[in-house]
Amino acid sequence: MIKNVAVVGSGTMGNGIAHIFAQFGYVVNLIDIDQIALDKAIKVIEKNLERQVVKEILNETQKTGALNNIRTFTSIADGVKNADLIIEAATENIDLKLKIFKDLDTYAPADAILASNTSSISITQIAAVTNRGDKVIGMHFMNPVPVMKLVEVIRGYQTSDETTKTIMSLSADLQKTPVEVNDYPGFVANRILMPMINEAIYTLYEGVAGVYEIDTVMKLGMAHPMGPLQLADFIGLDTCLAILKVLNNGFGNPKYAPCPLLVNMVAAGKKGVKSGEGFYQYTAGKKDLVVAEKFKKS
Repeated sequence: MIKNVAVVGSGTMGNGIAHIFAQFGYVVNLIDIDQIALDKAIKVIEKNLERQVVKEILNETQKTGALNNIRTFTSIADGVKNADLIIEAATENIDLKLKIFKDLDTYAPADAILASNTSSISITQIAAVTNRGDKVIGMHFMNPVPVMKLVEVIRGYQTSDETTKTIMSLSADLQKTPVEVNDYPGFVANRILMPMINEAIYTLYEGVAGVYEIDTVMKLGMAHPMGPLQLADFIGLDTCLAILKVLNNGFGNPKYAPCPLLVNMVAAGKKGVKSGEGFYQYTAGKKDLVVAEKFKKS
């Protein structure tokens, strides 16, 4: 039975995962090498819990209880020693993830389940650096975690039925909708989503239409709540590029090759919302979408 959860990585996904587990009464150890990042994460979680209070999803007592369920650690060894489940939510970088899982396998209890929030990287490859392949699984939450219902549950080659059943049940207990998928590049969500985003970027790159026009067509014509270029900004253009590289390398199919415009934007540090500029410009406190100067029509 899972009672104690550790989350490795306190960024957007990590603090969201910690939030939802703490909200539902689990003891959560949030781990990051940077105490400043951890302090920032706690402030974000508190702000998001307060938003739930305003919306009457939670009351003040539940908000306080959730915050009290979270502890922070800068050491993996200390943070995971009593964990029943550890969820890695680090940057989408294979070398970093493999290092983390080697450490988790060393320091976590022998019966602990090790999960990755990876959005595209092979669970089988991650599991291969551990001595518990049957207990390694993908648990891909959607952003923002407290709001989005889907959890993509990815079975690696060695993942056991018992581990899969446990994670499927746990996800449902968090009032999420778990969907079991097999371990192939991009899984389901990003295998379908990223080619669409990439094609939208190609459509801009080739001068077919502008940023506003492309997103408007997809929002009004296809009933998407957010256009693909705005969504790419929200996800992070560096993350989109990393996932497309995984798809391209994994399948060896040129249809997954990232658009040169995307490659150049990431190289220039234009990563979307996180950097303040991508296809749109983002100013703190303002909600109006403003097309980036680079893409405004003369």
